[in-house]
Amino acid sequence: MKLLKSAYYATALVVAGGLASTAMGADAATYGWVETATVEPWGAEVKVKLDTGALTSSMQAEEIETFERDGEEWVRFTVEVEDEDTDEVVSRTFEREVFRNLLVSGAGGEDHRPVVLMTICMDQTLHEEQFSLEDRDDLNYPVLLGRRTIQSLGEVDVTRTFVHDPDCDEDSQLIRHADHDYDEDIGI
Repeated sequence: MKLLKSAYYATALVVAGGLASTAMGADAATYGWVETATVEPWGAEVKVKLDTGALTSSMQAEEIETFERDGEEWVRFTVEVEDEDTDEVVSRTFEREVFRNLLVSGAGGEDHRPVVLMTICMDQTLHEEQFSLEDRDDLNYPVLLGRRTIQSLGEVDVTRTFVHDPDCDEDSQLIRHADHDYDEDIGI
């Protein structure tokens, strides 16, 4: 009888836990560990890796040149990527105000990178996010999404890829960086 009661309680806990997680996750989208997104307002479709080990997102950039405009630090850079929609290599030069400067320390030493606000389309939503600029030409994914960005997307299912296709237009919701309320548990 005692064993039967234990089995009953264990089953009840599993069912209740499953129902609670389903209810909590009903509003949150689930993304694969690799997705496609478009870089806006350009529209080039790129592969993005959702990297829960990184805090700040990173974008492929070459010819990175800082300059001053109206007393503020700005950066000019070229994004050259393979457009996943057309299979063509495309490039575009952007100018953005430097949001902050990032110091990356690793086995190879220290690297200083400018961080800018860029907008990407994931699924049907536009996300204005922080991106550090680095030459990712020799890497598989031109865009890496870190925890700050992932927090506003939803959950990541590491067993899946390409769950959502980017499909934004002028009526798509824009989630602005300034409107974020980051959870301190992500390592801010």
